[in-house]
Amino acid sequence: MPRLEDVVIHMRLTSKIQLMAGSESYEKMLYLKPLVPFDNTVIQFFEALSMSLMKHPKGRDFPDIISFGFFSRKTNIKRLKKSYKNLKSNVVGRGVSFHIAPSNVPINFAYSFVVGLLSGNACVVRVSSKSFPQTDIVSNAIASLLEKPEFTELKRYISIVKYERNIEINNYFSSLCDVRIIWGGNNTISELRKSPLPPRSFDVTFSDRYSFCIIKAKEYLDIQNKKNIAIDFYNDTYLFDQNACSSPRLIYWVGSSNVVLKAKEVFWSFLHELLVEKNYKLQPMTAINKYTASCRAALDYNNVVISRLPDNLISRIDLDSLPADLPEHTCEGGSYFEYSDEMPDKFLGIVSRKFQTLTYIGFDRAELSSLLVGRGLLGLDRIVPCGKAAEFGLIWDGYDLIRHMSRVVSIE
Repeated sequence: MPRLEDVVIHMRLTSKIQLMAGSESYEKMLYLKPLVPFDNTVIQFFEALSMSLMKHPKGRDFPDIISFGFFSRKTNIKRLKKSYKNLKSNVVGRGVSFHIAPSNVPINFAYSFVVGLLSGNACVVRVSSKSFPQTDIVSNAIASLLEKPEFTELKRYISIVKYERNIEINNYFSSLCDVRIIWGGNNTISELRKSPLPPRSFDVTFSDRYSFCIIKAKEYLDIQNKKNIAIDFYNDTYLFDQNACSSPRLIYWVGSSNVVLKAKEVFWSFLHELLVEKNYKLQPMTAINKYTASCRAALDYNNVVISRLPDNLISRIDLDSLPADLPEHTCEGGSYFEYSDEMPDKFLGIVSRKFQTLTYIGFDRAELSSLLVGRGLLGLDRIVPCGKAAEFGLIWDGYDLIRHMSRVVSIE
């Protein structure tokens, strides 16, 4: 029987928590049996969620909802499951997972939730305390599905919650979890680590990262449909206002100076036309941040050349070298450093643990593999074609999330 003081604490804390979907029987999650990874009911649930979101009358207004709908459909999850065909039958979830989503990417919480449930865990998912229509749409769809008879059992495994920053609530959920998944960067990680975990529990952290794009200039100019390249680059960057860790911030051009100059002119022209076509709006604070970032670069680095279009949708800072502290110079809303060289390997000297995603245009996989594999780089966890930077996978930031969040029962 719970102690009276524990009941009082629970009531005081949970009164500050907004339940978006699922159950508020948080302590009861401790006694739920863990599921096996890729449980059939879980896959059926995500298929139903995908269909609900794809048919939602406002879903088409938000490309990130549509992308998540495609990700969570049954055919995609079964495709992902094939990578785990050797996963042993004696693997189960670890228990309760506590997910802290970033404040600036509305749909991230949904991907984290998918991984938590697919790996066999009950999930408490804290969404951003900011108001996003995408969060409401997805949470409401989850809540509706959990009322259906075929998914009522899953309701006990799911709690989508919202609350303002509160260390007491963080302490409370952290004390219940077996795995804590922290998105949102270094400051968020430091704050959450003030909340102790049970002895056998651990964190999966996604810290501040830096990403860039490498483009072979001649090969880019030879591409027929350059608007498709612009769309791919737009999806990697402007879809999240360049706030995602996977969004490129440095553009590394490879080729002779004359060819690179021509390629730059064409590339940025196509991108700008697309931004105008999509009616991309630059927020006033973002415009100020971009101006500040340009000034800071001019003060910190030698021989920079700053180029801005009159509408400031694209801001470019050209460098004549690659400083090691470049990842400390970041800005959102279409702010890019550029560097060019006839050789593609000059960036290797600055790759640190902070580097996450390398996107590419005009290269083939074998060429990049020979350039990078065996170099002993401390960073770079993903190398993907331009347009796929934001595509979530079950391996992220170097973690195999399904295996990391599940437990092997040794049987001899």
